[in-house]
Amino acid sequence: MSSDIVIAVDNLSKRYVIGHDSRHDNLRDALHHTARKLWRRFRWGTGFRTEEFWALRDVSFEIKRGEVVGIIGRNGAGKSTLLKILSRITEPTAGRVTLRGRVASLLEVGTGFHPELTGRENIFLNGAILGMRRDEIRRKFDEIVAFAEVERFLDTPVKYYSSGMYVRLAFAVAAHLEPEILIVDEVLAVGDYAFQKKCLGKMETVSRNDGRTILFVSHNLFAVHQLCQRVVTLEKGRLFSDGTPEAQIRHYMGANVKQDACLSLASAARALNPVGHAQLRSVSMASGHAGSPWVLPFDGVLELVFTIHVSQPLHTLELGLGIFNTQGFEIISTLSSWQQELGPAEPGEYSISVNYGNIELAPAVYRFGVGLKSNAGLEDYLPEAFDIEIAPSENASRLNLSTIRGAVARSARFKIERID
Repeated sequence: MSSDIVIAVDNLSKRYVIGHDSRHDNLRDALHHTARKLWRRFRWGTGFRTEEFWALRDVSFEIKRGEVVGIIGRNGAGKSTLLKILSRITEPTAGRVTLRGRVASLLEVGTGFHPELTGRENIFLNGAILGMRRDEIRRKFDEIVAFAEVERFLDTPVKYYSSGMYVRLAFAVAAHLEPEILIVDEVLAVGDYAFQKKCLGKMETVSRNDGRTILFVSHNLFAVHQLCQRVVTLEKGRLFSDGTPEAQIRHYMGANVKQDACLSLASAARALNPVGHAQLRSVSMASGHAGSPWVLPFDGVLELVFTIHVSQPLHTLELGLGIFNTQGFEIISTLSSWQQELGPAEPGEYSISVNYGNIELAPAVYRFGVGLKSNAGLEDYLPEAFDIEIAPSENASRLNLSTIRGAVARSARFKIERID
């Protein structure tokens, strides 16, 4: 292994047996398993079936010193299992992990904290676990407390801390006690926006200035894009691909682009607290391809058709759309009232078409949020209704697509005049 490699994962696999397992990580698990096994035999007899589940299967990659690597994938892809093995919380079924340097892990709220000890005592406890000397911890103590913003509660047992206070102190300890490898799971999502921004800034600093290696797992693709130099994508326990943040995030979002020509919205996740007199039922893209209805050529015309159901008479009706890029920014906002009012509307089924023309979005995957509003208030709101992929077009040969840096590739008229 090269001297600049600090993490080497070689054919790593982790198997769980749903029902019971003869292998256990500790004595408590073994005793618990034996009791459950006796109970199942008493209730169902010896014919109780088990099922193997591979959380990870033959995963291999290497990470160099000072790299900031993101790990993304759907729920159940194996991200948390991988981090638990790297943190030595659980053992792999097969394969090997080689780590060079001290590892600090922040995998869930309160990781490594003793609830009966105070914040002050837990700082020293975590430092000792990381192999730090007492004088090293004292030197960093004031920085940790200032970053965590828990001065008033420093001598209070952490069992009385809120989840946000827990995470602030845990991250401050993990980031300031100088581990060579810092592993951070989705736990930062517990904190507020200001704290998340503060944590991202700190991770950038310790990686760039101190040469420390960071593994970062998050569903916040904007944070992954901002922080990471490289991204590993897991799918169903296997390493699917490894590359630049742009390419990996595009694949991740593109995998979620629906293939049904008419997409039902009736059961989609709603947000806020809508009134519910009008509801979005379905959406289709009139300009999509027959084989890939949610893929639009770069120079194509974007036309969407929504069906809605109105259950009570409405004096006014307004449809709003937001288009978000892979970093989570809303790059385009559209309201029907800017052009015309859609209502009034009596109870019944309606079709609403939205024609953007040539929207000139750079090739990538975009997420659409959709809402309905009436005189009664917000009727329906889907913050992540559907995704559309803008694909490079053969007819757009006049553009060098690799030169596009923004979300929109807008053409303009240029004129040059000599003035001397």
